[in-house]
Amino acid sequence: MADRLLTVAEAGDLLGTGERFVRRLIAERRIRYVKLGRPVRIPESAIADYIEVRTVEPVRRIRARYGKAA
Repeated sequence: MADRLLTVAEAGDLLGTGERFVRRLIAERRIRYVKLGRPVRIPESAIADYIEVRTVEPVRRIRARYGKAA
């Protein structure tokens, strides 16, 4: 099944940013997009991939003993 194609404004809403940021991602070719003549559309899967690749997982440190006296 084909992805829904989002406008630049819709993609910005999904990312929580403005259109300018999405247009910069497109200009720098940091996100997949579809060119339909002059209009540009971004597949929903491209937004999901962009978020997944840039998600930073927390680091869990194992603490040594609590309350260790000096």
